[in-house]
Amino acid sequence: MIFMSDPKNVVFKESEELNGVFIEGPDFDETIDLKDVLTDYYEKIGFQATHLGKAVKIWKQIEEVRKNEEVVVFMGYTSNMVSSGLREIISYLVKHKKVDVLVTTAGGIEEDFIKCIKPFVLGEWDMAGSDLREKGINRIGNVYVPNDRYIEFETYMTKFFETLLKKQQDENKIISASEFCFELGRFMDENLGQEKEKSIIYWAYVNKIPIFCPAITDGSIGDMLYFFKKNEKGTDLKIDVASDIVRLNDMAIDANKTACIVLGGSLPKHSIINANLFREGTDYAIYITTAVPWDGSLSGAPPEEGVSWGKIQEKADFVEIWADATIVFPMLVYGVFK
Repeated sequence: MIFMSDPKNVVFKESEELNGVFIEGPDFDETIDLKDVLTDYYEKIGFQATHLGKAVKIWKQIEEVRKNEEVVVFMGYTSNMVSSGLREIISYLVKHKKVDVLVTTAGGIEEDFIKCIKPFVLGEWDMAGSDLREKGINRIGNVYVPNDRYIEFETYMTKFFETLLKKQQDENKIISASEFCFELGRFMDENLGQEKEKSIIYWAYVNKIPIFCPAITDGSIGDMLYFFKKNEKGTDLKIDVASDIVRLNDMAIDANKTACIVLGGSLPKHSIINANLFREGTDYAIYITTAVPWDGSLSGAPPEEGVSWGKIQEKADFVEIWADATIVFPMLVYGVFK
């Protein structure tokens, strides 16, 4: 038996010299700004910092290629991203046409709208749910959303549904979910004040960037539709979700190149990468997630799993950052665009 505590019994094989990037962090004794840290050092720090540094490099490469040829940038995000302050960052990307296609959940639509009426409020993680319930406050992590937001939201949505129903009757055409989102942007432009300029939906409307929401009824919008359709005058209102799958898939198929940037997982992630399956995979992919792959869920599926399905090209540039998006996404966008 060899005991490692006995120096005579420890034999180290002589190692070969390794070539490559040496692990190194920034020297704060020198004058340095955040952009330099993100672009020059993060890849060399190791662990998830290296993945963030690689994501900055990939997205900058996407922007460089877009100067000379078409790269359709698909962006997916779950509703909690809009619950947080990432909403304004996504809105910035849409306003400045840094993304071309959006895919989100119902919460990603309605919470963007509600924030134009009244803001959400920073709260605590450990408040008793029963106490909040008594006060009429809903909790999303440490973000509070009082009930009065939804009450006012219903007033707006009832008027919006009436507008949609008239449009459906006048044109004899059932509106799709993406057209629903576009018309909601038009409605915001006509009915909301200055706060709409922080909105993702508003800038998507202005710049004609499609928003796909396959599960449009899975949230407060669905609740409002329930109430509206229970009223006799609203029974005829319909939303076509089938036509959007054609539109989304065709946008991937017809693109010269594509890039997929996904915050979180779930339905937005799969809608985007599955559309890219029809073109034999995306050329670029950046995932930010806290979901793990061990349960076989799509949310936790790493890029290499997407390669196996043909949703990401074998030679694609891709990276997955395993981190809370509220921490790393602001740094990623800053590193690329500032």
